[in-house]
Amino acid sequence: MPLDHVRTVADAVLYEGYLLYPYRASSRKNQSRWQFGVLGPPRASAASFSEEPAMSMQCLLDPGDGSGTVSITLRFLQLQVREVQRRGADGGYEPVAELVVDGISVTTWDEAIEREITLASQALLQKTDLPVEFPGGEDVEQLTDSGGAPVGRVVRRRWPLSARVRTDAEVDEGCVRLSVSVRNEHPGPVDDKDAAIRSSLIGAHLLIQAHGADFISLLEPSDKAAEAAARCHQRRCFPVLAGAPGATDTLFAAPIILYDYPQVAEESAGALFDSTEIDEILTLRVMTMTDDEKAQARATDPRAGEIIARCDEMTAADLQQLHGILRDPHAPGPLIPDAAQPDALLPDPGNADPFSFETGEAPWWDPAADESVQPGTDAVEINGVSVSRGSFVRVHPSRRSDAQDIFFADQVARVTAVVFDVDGGTHVGLVLVDDPATEMHDWYGRYFYFAPDELEPLPVDYQSEHREESRS
Repeated sequence: MPLDHVRTVADAVLYEGYLLYPYRASSRKNQSRWQFGVLGPPRASAASFSEEPAMSMQCLLDPGDGSGTVSITLRFLQLQVREVQRRGADGGYEPVAELVVDGISVTTWDEAIEREITLASQALLQKTDLPVEFPGGEDVEQLTDSGGAPVGRVVRRRWPLSARVRTDAEVDEGCVRLSVSVRNEHPGPVDDKDAAIRSSLIGAHLLIQAHGADFISLLEPSDKAAEAAARCHQRRCFPVLAGAPGATDTLFAAPIILYDYPQVAEESAGALFDSTEIDEILTLRVMTMTDDEKAQARATDPRAGEIIARCDEMTAADLQQLHGILRDPHAPGPLIPDAAQPDALLPDPGNADPFSFETGEAPWWDPAADESVQPGTDAVEINGVSVSRGSFVRVHPSRRSDAQDIFFADQVARVTAVVFDVDGGTHVGLVLVDDPATEMHDWYGRYFYFAPDELEPLPVDYQSEHREESRS
């Protein structure tokens, strides 16, 4: 069965940190490669700053009738050094950082190529110990000018990689606990940082498929499997269910912690290699780059060139979509019959927006999108008292969400707004009565927010007296 249904998410993890904005080799942040899931050579010296050579994971399966099998796919990036060489008058070549050919820059840079190997299917309780080898190599690309004269060449070099995949399995309270480990087995010593990353598996992760058996969620196991799930151990690799919500045939073991059924947001137009950043912000930054900066990015890596082209071609409607969409995380989506189990129902993967709210023509971030919410008039009940804009309360910080909250302890405050977040939480905006800057804060809407259980409504006579003072 193809893995296309999870490859988009797996690729996002594979290339996380591959090349960071401003996507130029000259940028200091891109002088040293950093990515998740790096399995370094085991005999690296301390001076090489190499990462650990291994990762391992454990997962649970419902074995069904016991005749099921699993297939394991290992994916990672292999470093490829792209060295630009200038042709001399004597016909020889010398390495250079950059070569401009007919106005187009070609730079020396460490690229990477994707590697993937799927091991033969194995029985659920089968133990395996399999070496995997990935060859090195060298490719040469000649560079000529518009007249066909040779001016240089690009030499791409890769170093061989060796790894070992081991599996083990045992029965635990009716479940099968599958253990999988991957270890870099580079044979020689490594003494510097560049040699270490060239001998590493970068962005390493596993995609595991079950046939005739079902994976069990380790994040939300059934009561029957809860204790067995608690006995699973992970090291630098964290397995979650993957594919369409409700499916149990595919597991994604990633070097970062994810939730079950991770997805790339539909609003994301393409990879930016920095999923901890906001697509809209990065896109706008790319749009502000100068033509020279964009040319440097294109010369650094073809993938950076794809990012530049995509951002340059974006329309106003494309940018509007990058604002995202408001979803109710608790609302169930439409259900359809499961082809494998006709009596079961699954969320409909064909529904483009199963959890979105209808907001009409107003963007979801516009207050007009939900006119039922009115922070200026909404109220919340605290200790049997209705608190709304204009109410007076005494503050008793308890959550310590902000270090300065302690300075508000026992202070009297005036409520300015009652707001509700998309997760159902309630927040009370207020200004301190004795703060000399109260009027200024109130004028430009800089409020302090506290939870209702951190506030004590003041007596009615106090409220009446201070409302009169406020009006005067």
